[in-house]
Amino acid sequence: MTQSSGVIDDADTAGKRRKEHDTAHGTQPGDPAKAANAIMTAVEFDEPPAFLLLGNDALNTYRRLNAAKLHTIEAWEHLSTSTNIDT
Repeated sequence: MTQSSGVIDDADTAGKRRKEHDTAHGTQPGDPAKAANAIMTAVEFDEPPAFLLLGNDALNTYRRLNAAKLHTIEAWEHLSTSTNIDT
């Protein structure tokens, strides 16, 4: 991340965020250059994905959240299907 050379001396807002970026750069799990290459590869396909997860962190989080949603759907399936018209 490239930051402006001008510093806003507000410790509670912009200053706090700037310090956070100063210490976090290079420690993120994903490589931005690899992400850019993955996006370029994906969009070159005849049918590129409408939804593309980049990185283990994104993939693992999505799988965990999706499993929780599926659990809720299955737990309430009886109520969901109770709204069908009786034949």
